[in-house]
Amino acid sequence: MERRTSWGSTTRSSRVRLDAEHAWALVASARAGPQWYVDAAPFVFRGAVDRLTLGRGRRWPVPDRPVLRPGDTAGFWRVLEAGPVEEGPVEDGHHLLLEAALRAPGTVRLSTLVTPEGPHCCRVAQTVTFTPAGLLGRAYLLTDVPARETLMELVHRRVLRDLGRAAT
Repeated sequence: MERRTSWGSTTRSSRVRLDAEHAWALVASARAGPQWYVDAAPFVFRGAVDRLTLGRGRRWPVPDRPVLRPGDTAGFWRVLEAGPVEEGPVEDGHHLLLEAALRAPGTVRLSTLVTPEGPHCCRVAQTVTFTPAGLLGRAYLLTDVPARETLMELVHRRVLRDLGRAAT
């Protein structure tokens, strides 16, 4: 697992022994039932904290279709992008971009990129970003780094576990 951290983002990236199309179908699955972007422990905890602090703490249902689409809502996420990468440094792959509908002094986004690395291998890279709003947001950013590191570590491990089960 590769790790990168800056003040505003945390990334985890891993090579997975699964073809990219199959990995994408699992990462972006919108089927009813457990989904990493809804029921990973850090997201369940964050939603509960949001509700305790009088935030929305949404619990939108998963749409129940093969994959997520832009405009969908699930858990406390809004889907901004879901599908093939159309521009940028990645020539082939799929991108899922989620934005949290939570009480926070800024914008929280979670990006998952699945790119092929051979016939039966792909790379799954996940980045969580926090873009602060105002003075409170900048102060929050200073305290957010350790929480973001823990969140990304646990969520990425959950995704790898789910993909590993599919590969066997």
